[in-house]
Amino acid sequence: MAARPAAGRRAIEVLLETELPGAEGRRLVLVDATYEGGDTDTEFTVRVDGRNRRVRITDQDSPLGITEAWQRHRAEEDPDDDSVLVVTGAVPADQLGWDLRAHAVRRRLLTIDPADIVKQLFGATDLDARMIGERWLLDALLEAEPVDGWPRGGAVLTRDRAVRALLAARLGLGDTTADTLDLDADTLFAWTRTAAGPARFAALPTAERDGIGAWLERAVGPAAPTLLALAADHRGGDALPLGVLASAALSAQSAEAAGFALGTLFGSALASFDALRPFADAATGVVTRWIAQAEGNSPQRTDARSRVDAVLAQADRLAADARLSTLIGADRMLPSGYRSRLRALAAALDGRVAPAEAALRRLTDHQLSVLNAESTEMARTAVRLVRWLNAPLQTVESAALGVQGHLASSGWADLAVGVLSEGDTSRDTVVGEAYHRLIGAVRARRATLDEEFARSLALWTETASQQAPGGALLIEDVLAEAAAPLAREGGRPLILVLDGMSADVAVQLAGELDPRVWTEVVPKPRPGKEPARQAAVSMLPSLTTISRASLLSGQPAQGGQSVERNGFAAFWRKRHRGAHLFHKGGYEGPPGHRLAPELLETLASDDIVAVVVNTIDDALADGREGARGRWGIGDIAKLSDLLNAARDYGRPVVLVSDHGHVLDRTPRGHQQTEADGVGGARWCTGTPRQGETVLAGPRVLAGNGRITAAWREDLRYTARQAGYHGGASLAEVTVPVITLAPSDGPIPSGWTLLPAERTAPDWWRGGETAPAHVDALAPGPAKSRGKKADQQSEGIFMLPGQGTLGEQAVQSAPYKAQREFVRHAPSEKAVAAVLDALLAAGGKLSPAAVAAAAQTATGKSQRNPERFATVLERLLNIDGYGVLQLVESGRTVQLDKTLLQQQFLGGTA
Repeated sequence: MAARPAAGRRAIEVLLETELPGAEGRRLVLVDATYEGGDTDTEFTVRVDGRNRRVRITDQDSPLGITEAWQRHRAEEDPDDDSVLVVTGAVPADQLGWDLRAHAVRRRLLTIDPADIVKQLFGATDLDARMIGERWLLDALLEAEPVDGWPRGGAVLTRDRAVRALLAARLGLGDTTADTLDLDADTLFAWTRTAAGPARFAALPTAERDGIGAWLERAVGPAAPTLLALAADHRGGDALPLGVLASAALSAQSAEAAGFALGTLFGSALASFDALRPFADAATGVVTRWIAQAEGNSPQRTDARSRVDAVLAQADRLAADARLSTLIGADRMLPSGYRSRLRALAAALDGRVAPAEAALRRLTDHQLSVLNAESTEMARTAVRLVRWLNAPLQTVESAALGVQGHLASSGWADLAVGVLSEGDTSRDTVVGEAYHRLIGAVRARRATLDEEFARSLALWTETASQQAPGGALLIEDVLAEAAAPLAREGGRPLILVLDGMSADVAVQLAGELDPRVWTEVVPKPRPGKEPARQAAVSMLPSLTTISRASLLSGQPAQGGQSVERNGFAAFWRKRHRGAHLFHKGGYEGPPGHRLAPELLETLASDDIVAVVVNTIDDALADGREGARGRWGIGDIAKLSDLLNAARDYGRPVVLVSDHGHVLDRTPRGHQQTEADGVGGARWCTGTPRQGETVLAGPRVLAGNGRITAAWREDLRYTARQAGYHGGASLAEVTVPVITLAPSDGPIPSGWTLLPAERTAPDWWRGGETAPAHVDALAPGPAKSRGKKADQQSEGIFMLPGQGTLGEQAVQSAPYKAQREFVRHAPSEKAVAAVLDALLAAGGKLSPAAVAAAAQTATGKSQRNPERFATVLERLLNIDGYGVLQLVESGRTVQLDKTLLQQQFLGGTA
């Protein structure tokens, strides 16, 4: 005898909702199925024709039992006389008498077809044929029906639609009302990390788990079975960490030993070792995409970072519990692998450059290197210092070359030391000690430079003056050499004096400026010289009352704000310009204002304006350094507002200091040095000793023209502070001068732009693709071609198909045809130079560097680098193909070499 079908409560409910409306008051329903609702779910109500009908289910195995159950039901008190008895069981139809059948709905046994019921519930007229034999799916759909019913739509209920609806109702995967379910590995692994999802899967009947698993394996891939097995084992939260760990183990040198340890972690969830690789690949793919989201700027980045941190931290914990950590080593994804690579880099900092750079490449290759940006950048900075230590030591042949070299190179070393001094965010003592040793080596080398500079400074100071500067830019000449040229032809420079700004602070601030807003410019150099930032020599001793007064007066001076104000006005009066100087308390705005209205009114005028900002000097005196041991634009009060105001009023900016400073890096408890005639923290009038030098001459405005100044950074003659000035070290005497022009305006006459690639020293850039010299970027004409040759603006003078790649491109027919449609197109020589410069730089340069390459080749200044780059885009991007593009929000010009060859050279180089 064939087994009777089974019916659950929902199947009975649907049967009653279908049959009772036309049952003519009959209250007995004979069902050809056994009841699987259990003894506790035998009484309920069903809504029929707008009213509730009470239902009782009884399972009987004999005709007599059915008869007795019906008689009891009829005898029970029923005020509405509408309660329904549903009889299920194993009694065949031929054993039921007609007297009993007469009371039953349809007078016969009613069959229950789950497929028909499912069709009704989904409002479909037909069912996917594959579902007919899948009892697990039909039963699950009946049992899991939502309170408000299954969504209705479509004449045919497909199997995929049915399973998607079931996944949403049973597991919380998707939405039952959605037409589609974007189900992939990311969705499934994210589901394993929900609070209830895996637990709900574990509670499903075995047949339903198997059916869902088979469908997900086909929809998502071979990772699904292992993932679901972990969920069924109540370890769904470990699925992603285990997948990451599996990837690390499979890539380990001792993969076999690691795989054995993995087996203990997975247990019965791992069907076979062959299932490990697809599971690991899927898991690492998910985490990799999460890492990319965390690196981006979308609103979801914080949530993505939290997910990544949680998953990878759990993976490391599992590895430690299984004693896998030593086997998987420096994995590319695990946090322990990042720490291992960081330690390897730390161990390479005491020697040659090549091992340190190799260790840095391994560190930056780690997938968490960007998320650990601060730590990665600190490691990169450490390797830069290794390069500096291994580079030939620059000789200080004169005071002028000393300060120029400091701003161009050794000041960057000071910046790097400031970065490392903060310590790595990992707080790893091994890494910290390696950085400490490196800082010590750099400081020792810097002391050698300071000693050489002090000797040169002493000799130079004996005769140096405005009339005989000895090749140096004097601080009292900065206004004449940097500000006055910007004021020609009605120019209105804003002079920002950052009191105490040393070279390392200056290069940090300049590096933060947005090139879309500010273009750094420098005076056009003499023939044979390269453009470079200006560095001046402070007045001596390098004190605010001497150096700042001399700077703002344009001549040697000494005194406070009144001396500075009068001297500043007198300097510009000689040049027939009005001038205003704002000190602390005069430019900050009252409540509700970013800046003082008086300052803004002055900026709107044609007068020259200067503002003295004391944040750095005050912080050093009060015992505070920058927020992170470094100074950014946001760390200096009102600097951002002042720069924005200058941009708004179209003013170029001269960013200058009155002197630099040295930081106190001595151990706590280090005592001040006893000296005779102490005049300040770093100078006195006593007999010089080790670490000190005598300075005497016209520019020494203290100590009756003769002082003893400390050049060794650990010497001080007063109480401890965060930093000091007044001595004879490079950091104190060098006065950086940074000149800026608004990027949306022309470059001032007599000035040339300074590309960002030209500002950092070679050892700082290291293996980066940006070249050191613009001259090397552009294959310009020979040094001596005569006046006539220089006038040939279109001078390519190459045979077709010959010359550099850039020259070949601009000689091609597609380029010449495109050029006809671009107004004010630059010369062929300029475009060829730009293309060759980009190719030499690996395909990327700043707009300023691109413009400089064109200028080097043609001698014609491109006054707006960004606009020049957009013209190049129109010239080179035929039919919308991105041969050349402005990327990274306009900060970088990018050349696609392959597209260049395809568009202009027929695909050949």
